[in-house]
Amino acid sequence: MDKMSRRDFIQASTRLAAALPLGASFLSAPGAAMPSPKTAKMVGIQIGAVSFVDEGVAACLDLLQERGGVNAIIPVVFSYSNTTAGRHRPYPGHGNADGTMDVDGGNFARVHPQYYHDTGIDPRDTQAPDHPDFDVLGDLIPQARTRGMKVIAMLHHNFSSRLPGIDKLREVDFNGKPAGSGRSICLNNPFYRNFLKGLVDDWFHSYDLDGVIYINETQGPFSNMLGARQRGRTMGEPGTRTCFCEHCQAKAEEMGIRLDRVVPAFEALSKFREDARARRRPVDGYYVTLWRLILRYPELLQWEHLYHESKREVYKLLYQHTKAARADGLFGVHLWSNTFMSPIYRAEQDISQLAQYTDFIKLSLYNHCAGPRLASYVQSVSETIYGDVPADELMQFHYHVLGYPNESPYDKVGETGLSPDFVYRESKRAVEGRGQAGSKILAGIDVDIPVVESDIIDGADIKQAVQWTRASVRAATAAALRAGADGLVISRKYAEMKLDNMSGVGDALRELGINQ
Repeated sequence: MDKMSRRDFIQASTRLAAALPLGASFLSAPGAAMPSPKTAKMVGIQIGAVSFVDEGVAACLDLLQERGGVNAIIPVVFSYSNTTAGRHRPYPGHGNADGTMDVDGGNFARVHPQYYHDTGIDPRDTQAPDHPDFDVLGDLIPQARTRGMKVIAMLHHNFSSRLPGIDKLREVDFNGKPAGSGRSICLNNPFYRNFLKGLVDDWFHSYDLDGVIYINETQGPFSNMLGARQRGRTMGEPGTRTCFCEHCQAKAEEMGIRLDRVVPAFEALSKFREDARARRRPVDGYYVTLWRLILRYPELLQWEHLYHESKREVYKLLYQHTKAARADGLFGVHLWSNTFMSPIYRAEQDISQLAQYTDFIKLSLYNHCAGPRLASYVQSVSETIYGDVPADELMQFHYHVLGYPNESPYDKVGETGLSPDFVYRESKRAVEGRGQAGSKILAGIDVDIPVVESDIIDGADIKQAVQWTRASVRAATAAALRAGADGLVISRKYAEMKLDNMSGVGDALRELGINQ
């Protein structure tokens, strides 16, 4: 009899404890009795490696099960962002009160170079230096298994500008200049796509991993230049006019887009944006003038669509590669909160389409901080796309268009946030919108995500920004579950959550008899 490898032994042993009450669509131990579909829900939480280092893996997992009813851990495995991988200030009452918030970032699991081919960067350079003695997958998975928890690795589309070779993957402005943001990595760049495939192969072949969730909070140059997103007033500078690299141009030619008209189109849009921000009103107004540009230069919307087609190709690539690496591996996407603000962005997020190449879709509903974020979006587009409409009326327009009746007015929503009714409506819309596809809908429930100064509209006091409570988290959680969501993702990261507020999730689960 052949000797069993250490990895095979661990997989065979730990799977005996892996029967999770997640419903027939999620993994469970072979031959395990499945719970009732009405009460089987995935309850995940996003958590950085730093929390396990600070508090201990066992202590964290026990607390998450007890307080939040968590049965799926979503560790931040690849990220260079403090927002997902770092600690938090002010101190939430757990973790390291004295440690730095910043992270160097990268891959918080062990990098196995043999799985990466033709990536343009040395995968060993992505090894996160922050916790050299801690392997977030290797050290987490065995302990999660003994508690009946699944592990789904987070892959965050966010790189360091200091990473050697990163210029080979960068987006390019229409003036031919490379973009400098950590998110400005070209979706059509073969090096980037090969690197993503390498990560998937590495994680599934090196560890007994259940799945991957891909987070990419980006949109195309048309929407970026018009500031059609939260904190949009900071957008629109030359570096956001991307991507126009050789790979994107080749894709544009395949799609029949006239390249000779693209640069003049975005130059005209840039001039419109500059005048709009300076409040130099066009003779025919902002909205009419913008549509005149679109009709004159359809390339503006064609390039926006090209961007989202490219992102969908990445989703499909990751889905297919996940299944190739492990037939029962799960692949999911994080649907950016801009879906619930910008009608343009929402139009590109067809859930029935996304559901065809995902196992689950996480809705970043985040109703508490969605209030000030939505207000910052409205403030931005009230100076560009809809410059003719007062901001308070424009907020009501968006409520009608997006389907959120009875939410707070423009000057109050930053303090109140959006209501549990918003969570219910968006969860229900997604469940109905997925059609016949089997992808599951997971509602993102926000707990203590910081409201930053750029989220606050002019004249408002950041001290009066929305506040989380245990009861408000319980209400949002219950609303999503009553709407038919297949599960939850407690967000944005455990390190910033007050434990009492997070406990509102567990309260709702018990109240509804979920996973009991």
